Amino acid sequence: MTAAPSATAPEPIPTEVELADAIMRASKRMRKATFHRLAPHGLTPSQGRALDTLSWSGGRGIRLNQLAERLRIAPRSATTVVDALEAAGLVTRSPDPDDRRATLLQLTERGEAAVAQIAAVRQEVAAEYFGPVSSAERVTLLHLLRTAEEAYEQAHPHHGPHGHQHPHPHATPVQQP
Repeated sequence: MTAAPSATAPEPIPTEVELADAIMRASKRMRKATFHRLAPHGLTPSQGRALDTLSWSGGRGIRLNQLAERLRIAPRSATTVVDALEAAGLVTRSPDPDDRRATLLQLTERGEAAVAQIAAVRQEVAAEYFGPVSSAERVTLLHLLRTAEEAYEQAHPHHGPHGHQHPHPHATPVQQP
């Protein structure tokens, strides 16, 4: 029979797989909660991600192939997402002034309002999820995750960017604890 761990025994160090699993569970839970809150607005997660990505273009617009690359989806899948967003009046296609063969995707006013709604829902879900975690612990967690992400990207540059240029355009700087 194994003795119960003592109250003074240190916690076992989690394995890399345990950490990865915990991060994936957290991500899935937050995505699911976000999806459920956006569904009444007629937005799918893919559409929400596309709108968010388009918002990073600073109003200049981006090409469909760039959107697909940043979302890490096939161009045909990006076309399907954009078709739905255009039909909903959230996105427009316009000729690229630098290349007459290409079109640029841009948010409409309704699309910008949807981006604001998505941001509010994401903030609400994140606040609920991380509410029990202290500010100092959140700063530490974000710093550690960014450190791991940067190290991984440096070691595996052929895997490409994670959908946008680092650091994330909406990210706030993290102060060292």
